[in-house]
Amino acid sequence: QDETSEEFLGEWMETRGLRDQIVLATKYTTCFKAMDPNIKQTSNYVGNNIKSMTLSVKQSLKKLRTDYIDILYVHWWDFDTSIEEVMDSLHNLVVSGKVLYLGVSDTPAWVVSQANQYARAYGKTPFIVYQGKWSITDRSFEREIIPMARANGLALAPWGVIGSGKLRTDEEEAQREKSGEKGRSFMGSDWKRNPEEVKISRALEKVAKEVGAKSITSVAIAYVMQKTTHVFPIIGGRKIEHLEQNIEALKISLTPEQIKYLESEAPAFDVGFPSTMIGDGSEINFLLQAGSRFQRLPHPKPLGPAKI
Repeated sequence: QDETSEEFLGEWMETRGLRDQIVLATKYTTCFKAMDPNIKQTSNYVGNNIKSMTLSVKQSLKKLRTDYIDILYVHWWDFDTSIEEVMDSLHNLVVSGKVLYLGVSDTPAWVVSQANQYARAYGKTPFIVYQGKWSITDRSFEREIIPMARANGLALAPWGVIGSGKLRTDEEEAQREKSGEKGRSFMGSDWKRNPEEVKISRALEKVAKEVGAKSITSVAIAYVMQKTTHVFPIIGGRKIEHLEQNIEALKISLTPEQIKYLESEAPAFDVGFPSTMIGDGSEINFLLQAGSRFQRLPHPKPLGPAKI
């Protein structure tokens, strides 16, 4: 948003005097000066390197009108900066008090694992949260990211949870067509749903009726929150009803059968090798069973809806 988001948020927090009541997160890596006509040489404002990091954090603190950031994310991995440079530089920001916790976004699981192993071995600050694309319509996040997060103790902050706005009922789509409101398109895609999105939307509508939810997007949010532990979805919204749908998701409890049904109606997901051969660790695989008998503690389960 050409740097305006942080400016708006900074003014809002300062005016109300509630900075310390907010968990404030921001990112660095993408070139935040790309649209600034006064900056002719933008190469220092992009990437994972320490120069980009220093400039970005300095500007973010100024725009947000604060002296510390709760969570600083690496926005995406550039494959040019070394893991050592990134983790050492991020750790220095934590030691300085400018940043409290570290997150990483849109980065391969093996990079995050190596980065946290380096941090543990050398007394640096590790990543504690991972942000990435995950929804009932795209479950590739489950292939490597969730097992990595479980092994490294990372929370998950998925984006794209409601399918980039493509999860809607037939009635809602007809109303948008009639009113001309249409919907959000992403990177040139059609605002209308494709056949797979129609199919999963109808499945979500069926489950929504079963649990008494007003919106199918509430069910889509509840789905990811009840798949594994420590899931904090990143959800946008343009209307009050969007906010209400987000809040409704916190009250929904899905049964294992409902989750299985939704996945059966969603686009096909292949966990891939080697999980197709040895499993994901949630059950004893056939190779172990062939030689002995084992018992294994199950993976931790999410808490489910809060009873307040």
